[in-house]
Amino acid sequence: MITKQSARRTSATAKRVLQQLGHDRRSVALMLVVPAVLLILFKYVYTGNAALFDQIGPQLLGIFPFIIMFLVTSVTMVRERTSGTLERLLTTPLARGELIGGYALAFGSAALLQSVVTTAVALGPLSMKVNSVWVIAVFAIVDALLGTALGLLMSAFARTEFQAVQFMPAIVLPQLLLCGLLNPRPEMAVVLRWISNVLPLSYVTDAFTRARTVQGLDAQMWRDLAILTGCLILALGLASTTLRRRTP
Repeated sequence: MITKQSARRTSATAKRVLQQLGHDRRSVALMLVVPAVLLILFKYVYTGNAALFDQIGPQLLGIFPFIIMFLVTSVTMVRERTSGTLERLLTTPLARGELIGGYALAFGSAALLQSVVTTAVALGPLSMKVNSVWVIAVFAIVDALLGTALGLLMSAFARTEFQAVQFMPAIVLPQLLLCGLLNPRPEMAVVLRWISNVLPLSYVTDAFTRARTVQGLDAQMWRDLAILTGCLILALGLASTTLRRRTP
């Protein structure tokens, strides 16, 4: 049960993290500017093939925020641990769930802003063609939040910021290869298709692909949204239970 004191401690933690992020201009640029710049770059790489951008662009709109939020969140959490900040916070009445909730709220707010900026650039200046703008926005936000949650979880297993970055090839790249971006999942080998079925980025790609041609949320997209929400909640729960005071 969430009490008033618990909510106050969680919001205070989120406020502190947001203030800290606001003073880190490089992290702000990485979160808000880089995904949009990457989409712009992709648009003009295929400037002579607008149909390809309309086909793959929506999928990248989900993938880029996922990667960036995973990286920023995991590195920031490791920095908090190695600097002793987490250890000091956990000597206060602040519970682990409240601490993770505060970080999730702060990074979730950043993920929300990032998704809005990236979606606005894609659908505005870049003229990406989709049938359901609001569906694209919803899945972009959920995907960025999922990257945040997985970043919080993976930070528990990294001793240094460099190790946090090293988790990207292990956690993110397999999902990029198997999510259906490079090759439709039904055309993959059976074993790889089974593996892709348990990777959350596969459902992001499926949802963004269908949003190009389907108006609103159909049954398959509702399923994708439910799976992604479940993965998000599971990752946050595991992040709370694996949180360590300091790096051994």
